[in-house]
Amino acid sequence: MSWTTPADLRAQVQRLWDRGELLRATVTDTMAWPLRLSLRTPGAADLSDRFEAVRDWVRTVAETPQVRIEWREWNHRVQGTQRLPAAVWLGTLQEALAFLGKCRQAQRFEALWQQTAGMQPALLAWLSRRPIQALDLADRWERLLAVVAWLQAHPRPDVYLRQVDAPGVDSKFIEAHRGVLAELLDVALPPEVIETQATGVTQFARRFGFRDKPVRIRFRLLDPELPSLPGCQALPGVLADLTLDATSFGALALPVKRVFITENETNFLAFPAVAGSIVVFGAGYGWEALARAAWLHRYQLLYWGDIDTHGFAILDQLRGCFPSAASFLMDRETLLAHRLHWGEEPEPARHDLSHLTAEEAAVYDDLRFDRHQPRLRLEQERVSFGWLCDRLARIPSGSLP
Repeated sequence: MSWTTPADLRAQVQRLWDRGELLRATVTDTMAWPLRLSLRTPGAADLSDRFEAVRDWVRTVAETPQVRIEWREWNHRVQGTQRLPAAVWLGTLQEALAFLGKCRQAQRFEALWQQTAGMQPALLAWLSRRPIQALDLADRWERLLAVVAWLQAHPRPDVYLRQVDAPGVDSKFIEAHRGVLAELLDVALPPEVIETQATGVTQFARRFGFRDKPVRIRFRLLDPELPSLPGCQALPGVLADLTLDATSFGALALPVKRVFITENETNFLAFPAVAGSIVVFGAGYGWEALARAAWLHRYQLLYWGDIDTHGFAILDQLRGCFPSAASFLMDRETLLAHRLHWGEEPEPARHDLSHLTAEEAAVYDDLRFDRHQPRLRLEQERVSFGWLCDRLARIPSGSLP
């Protein structure tokens, strides 16, 4: 039976609610009333073959609250004159809201609209565009408006979020609502105070001129003869493990020959002593902080990542900042020597990489085209420690491996 039920009628109106159309209609003239709902009705054959079912359907539709039914009389050759629903209407917006039990929510949205019209009229366009989201934020809306007002009074403030002094607002509130605040601020602030290149919640601070948490770079001195920070003295047999903000790291002047980068913390901690060298705990797909350290360009930079497609994609991106960077332990010989430790990469990359050497590109192609096995990966921590030490011993002084 495909006849329209009261649940079907409700679903039609619910879709209007879910799209925000009913809420918009509470504050704008965007909908025409009365509203006709779609109605699938029994046919002549149904009256002949399923008369009791048709009578039950008529009664159920007739008992549906709020709706107005348009009837028609049907002279049936077997059942005689019958009165059947021909159309179903909702006469007013209030009837539609009552049909869904949404009158209170609609009143709350109207209150939000009036509050916003008085405090931030530019945001009415956002309310109209996202009424359901606005309703979900109703209990926080006043604080969101307070943040907007504070930024209008303090454009690009060059302070931390902790220093925003708006009523009822703390840094955790701002951090938890960066997505919606970015949308509101994009509307409410002049374009010249927004750094449009900074996108996404992680760049909220930069986009609107706040100070961000400093990026920290962790590294170990692999040579006990290298100078450490004043007052920093490692235990006997333990090489210094240091963390600096990116600005301080960029200002270093270490007399090193080479810099290793590894993505795995265990590898970082266990990396053996190497004369004139340091090892940096890598940053995955983000190299901006390291790129600001101009002194790194003067030394050998060796990147050790997983032998998988994303490992080579990270290497490719690193070369965008450091064109002379070399890969380390990411070769076919290492891959084939550790066959017993092969694993599976969840979502391999398949795109071309333009910054790989011919040898690296050949290994990358083997991986992305599944020439050894599907989704092959050799994680860097599965490379034997002896293999690592042997390769380090082969590095000639002042030369790349």
